[in-house]
Amino acid sequence: MDTSTLQYHAHRPTRVGIDLIGRVVAVSGSQATVELNIIQAGREHPSVGKFMGVVAGEVVIIGLVTEIGENAMLASAGGQTFRNVAHLDLVGEIRSNEDGDEYFQHGVMDYPDIGDGALVLSERELRLIYGGADADHAHVGELQQNAAIGVYINIDHLVSQHFAIVGGTGVGKSCGVTIILQKILDMRPNLRIFLVDAHSEYGHCFGEKAQVLTPDNLRLPFWLFNFEEIVDAFFGGQPHGSEEVRILSELIPLAKSAYLQDHTDKHSIPRKRTAAGTSFTADTPVPYRIEDLIQLLNERMGKLENRYSAMVYHKLIRRIETFRTHPRYSFMFGNANVGGDSMAEILTHLFRLPPEGKPMTVMQLAGFPTEVVESVVSVLCRMAFDFGLWSGGIAPLLFVCEEAHHYAPADKQSGSSATSRALARMAREGRKYGVYLGLVTQRPMELDPAILSQCSTFFVMRLSNDRDQSVIRSAVSDAAMKLLSFIPSLGTREVFTFGRGVALPTRMRFTNLPPEQQPKNEAAGNIRSYAGTKISRDLVSMVIERWRASTMARKNGFDYENGEPNPVYVGGWSALS
Repeated sequence: MDTSTLQYHAHRPTRVGIDLIGRVVAVSGSQATVELNIIQAGREHPSVGKFMGVVAGEVVIIGLVTEIGENAMLASAGGQTFRNVAHLDLVGEIRSNEDGDEYFQHGVMDYPDIGDGALVLSERELRLIYGGADADHAHVGELQQNAAIGVYINIDHLVSQHFAIVGGTGVGKSCGVTIILQKILDMRPNLRIFLVDAHSEYGHCFGEKAQVLTPDNLRLPFWLFNFEEIVDAFFGGQPHGSEEVRILSELIPLAKSAYLQDHTDKHSIPRKRTAAGTSFTADTPVPYRIEDLIQLLNERMGKLENRYSAMVYHKLIRRIETFRTHPRYSFMFGNANVGGDSMAEILTHLFRLPPEGKPMTVMQLAGFPTEVVESVVSVLCRMAFDFGLWSGGIAPLLFVCEEAHHYAPADKQSGSSATSRALARMAREGRKYGVYLGLVTQRPMELDPAILSQCSTFFVMRLSNDRDQSVIRSAVSDAAMKLLSFIPSLGTREVFTFGRGVALPTRMRFTNLPPEQQPKNEAAGNIRSYAGTKISRDLVSMVIERWRASTMARKNGFDYENGEPNPVYVGGWSALS
């Protein structure tokens, strides 16, 4: 057989001078089987995850190698001989237009015939498939098949139809998140990004383009929490009595009405009454004072004769007082939050309206009390969606959630239902209002499958757990299904990506990040930063003072003269420097 030219079929035009490595021996639907020639040493061998071409006349049909095996064949002298075969999933074509210029298109119009020649794609053909950087495409890595070929993502398709990045610990997932978000910032500077940073590792990755929020500088007033979120916050996700919840549902609207009556700037708050004749519901995002709520509770309790019922009120008052005076909750209850209707100011600050050179917010959650983290994420997610809804999508926002399985678990009994519903609504309807979702998780099996299924682009890094792999298997297209078998063996920074954001299902490697831009846990950084700190009795005494103060009602951890957090009581190592 002459493998240097295409002469298999006289009835169809052929390309001459192509170096073939095999021929088609079977075609079935969107699959083809290629019998491989004996490949000489030093030449490129086809392997799983690489692309091959089948020359069908003037068209090169592109196939993804999903399996390499052997076929038994009858030898001329009797007995059997074995030939290597490659199984391909056909995914697209390279064609020529009227001017003779070649281009790549998805889908297959001309299926191969038995005997059509096959080849390993050259660098020229791979570049036709993957294209290059332009106004819509950003370079994020290199092709595993050929490191000289860059892989480009379509920014608009990636963002507007949601995406997910999954992978186990230590595989380079955080670096991948950073690379993708940096490219989005570069190419779509008017798109705002809100990143929920579960482990406080992204604060330095985006330079001057991002503001970093922590418990020390965040102001998220309790009255912005809807009823379910404030109940979750007060009870820390723990079981609570239905009587306590009922009492809060009745009195919070009254506290809001009391604030409206006493406030001087009444024109900033809508006063239209509902059909029931009350001003507000427990979910209406308008200010109220905790003092008013406690006063209402005391008044109700004073009218009760039943001791058991009075104890319910007493326990509820004690619980609210504990939260209000605890320094770790100063971001919710600090004095700066009771000076008026600051909702516009808070939304402007949180979601960068307008961006003013910082289109990104990194919300670092590591310093927040564990009991309210999910409620905080729920509030932020819900407000991002509601602003998009009521503004008609005038300010597009990408909401990226690290450790997404914590906030929208597959097990409905785990985590906060309010947070899960907020993310589900964003996944389902957000794109209609310019609110887009990026999910990052190391345990896809623990993430709500209904939310994950809304993502149109996936970046899958090494996953060892079979159940995690099965979740991804259910989301991947048939054309790439067999490629999932190598996910457990992917190297660091290697990723299998598929979906609307990329040209084809692709095995690639993320580009290298400079050391100063690589995500790192800031707490872990203390190992080096404080390696030379002299541990003295005075320092230990100061730590104990901060420790004890964290459980005392000390002005909510605030310096009332300037409204700033008092470092003796709130977060950070500033008191020890």
